[in-house]
Amino acid sequence: MTPARRLRRRAQQGFALVEALVAVALLAIGLIGMLGLQARSVSALEDSAMRTEATLAAESLLGIMATDQANLAAYAVAEGAAPGAQLKPWHDATKARIPSATIGVTVTPGAAAAGTRVDIRIAWTRKAGAANQHRVTSYIAGSKT
Repeated sequence: MTPARRLRRRAQQGFALVEALVAVALLAIGLIGMLGLQARSVSALEDSAMRTEATLAAESLLGIMATDQANLAAYAVAEGAAPGAQLKPWHDATKARIPSATIGVTVTPGAAAAGTRVDIRIAWTRKAGAANQHRVTSYIAGSKT
């Protein structure tokens, strides 16, 4: 073997190891990116679950109020205040499903044709510290509050 050929052969030794290390580094970068995407998708899933719970809770309260139109004013509660006897079961159930929830319900009597305006605000804080809220405004027709 000539010295030039030996030198070329020696220069190529270990090249497969360098290729393997580069491949492992690229794989690691890809896996870290996938973990980040997975964490974001879990966060988005939790947020959508809370938003769904807030929507269902608001619709449930509107159904309860529509069947108890004689006592609509009793369902009003300021944010952070203790609920009255009429609202307490729903309030407690909502706080159980959305642990950090702040709930406010405003009942505004309207003209006979318009009905009573009900504003429901459910706010909560995600684990990441971001504040969210769900607002529903509805009118209960035929109420005489």
